[in-house]
Amino acid sequence: MQQLNLIDEIQRLCVAHHFEDDIKEALERLYASFHSDHDDNLYSLALRFRLLRQEGYNISAERFNKLKDEKGNFNECLIADVRGMLSLYDASQLRIRGEEILDEALAFTTAQLSKSLETGTITSIPLAAQVSHALKQQMRKNLPWLEAKHYMMHIYPEMASHNKTLLKLARLEFNLLQSMHRKELSVLTRYWKDLGLAAKLSFARDRLVECYFWSVGSYPEPENCLARSILSRLIAITTVIDDVYDAFGLIDELKVFTDAFERWDMSCINQLPQYMQPSYEALLDLFREVEDELKKQGRIYRVPYAIESMKCLLRGYLKEAQWFSQKYVPTLEEHRELSLVTCTYPTLITIAYVGMGDVVTKETFDWMLTNPKIVEASSIVSRFMDDIVGHKFEQKRGHPASGIECYVKQNGASEEEAYEVFTELIVNAWKDINEECLKKSMPKQILEVAFNFARVMDVLYKVEDSFTLAGKALIHAITAMLIDPVREN
Repeated sequence: MQQLNLIDEIQRLCVAHHFEDDIKEALERLYASFHSDHDDNLYSLALRFRLLRQEGYNISAERFNKLKDEKGNFNECLIADVRGMLSLYDASQLRIRGEEILDEALAFTTAQLSKSLETGTITSIPLAAQVSHALKQQMRKNLPWLEAKHYMMHIYPEMASHNKTLLKLARLEFNLLQSMHRKELSVLTRYWKDLGLAAKLSFARDRLVECYFWSVGSYPEPENCLARSILSRLIAITTVIDDVYDAFGLIDELKVFTDAFERWDMSCINQLPQYMQPSYEALLDLFREVEDELKKQGRIYRVPYAIESMKCLLRGYLKEAQWFSQKYVPTLEEHRELSLVTCTYPTLITIAYVGMGDVVTKETFDWMLTNPKIVEASSIVSRFMDDIVGHKFEQKRGHPASGIECYVKQNGASEEEAYEVFTELIVNAWKDINEECLKKSMPKQILEVAFNFARVMDVLYKVEDSFTLAGKALIHAITAMLIDPVREN
């Protein structure tokens, strides 16, 4: 058990890459003995299950049925074991479709842990703090480095058994990574200022720092420096282009704009209205720069995939603009098909792979053309979380009907009923993400990018559209990841 606790601590602190072989060997042994081991201690069982599922071992959740009484309810005696209940709560977040036992476990632990906090029955202050944080932000859905920072600052040092050397390593690693990210952001800020899009187009969102955070959240590792640079600039420019389609462009001009992108030729720029020219030029210049860099690396085959994905997104933007100009409220099915494109995730995830290393191959991009389940699920999380928290603001701003409006009109339902339906769609999308991580259809680093895109949404969109509104969740996350270092308590 001591070894499993250490593995958990190492992974929570985001230093597992230093111990990959040792952890892999230990988990192989754990996997081999999981079904023959009859230790049904709540904490131990849940921890073993989570450690294996996190690493892609497709083990059965049936063992948790032993925690129930003869009536099919979880044993009341479990409630007093707060550490075990928290372990089960964390484990249940890795459930896939059809695992009713884990659905029940999540509901049971959420209710009982919340009650324990409210009544003050958790006597250990560090444990109470850990429970409170877990209920606010599920570990599975949090960005790993955000979770690690909270853990190394507020949880791990308060544990009597904490390893001071391990904690020191984690602090050093976080601060070194943050320093690298700050330098990258400084370079990108100069690029964005020199580009001048924000100054030229006052109606558009100026979100370079927020776009860089999205990239850091997707892949923070040092080896993905080029990938972050490409993705950050692409998101920032695409945000401006989105605002041209959403907030400013006339429909006839948007058709010309879209046609220019279809032709992907700088000579088209003179056919565009003045306000469209800066973003058109910026996007084509970015891709030309990326093409030059990838040509040096022998990876130029990636660029056509990225361009075609970008064109697909812009066609979607035009279709939404046409719906809005016609005051057309699509069916929920029509909305879903289009909005899972215009949520931008299929395009952004494709382009996220462009600057990565040898783990990405032509097979990766061909796989993206098949609309992979994990990318679709991540897009569902993005689209419907945004719809739930942002649809009222978007309707005031002047925006095509969101999924909420489509559902209400099609079913004669209330907004509250629509929220419930969309929340269930998001829950199932997370289950699909978990299942795809078990299938290992692609290398772990590839799947992790799509997974992290969904995590960014959960961090930023639980309460409001923090990206558009520069909300509290975004400010807190940026401060934690990019501004405040980890200091010794």
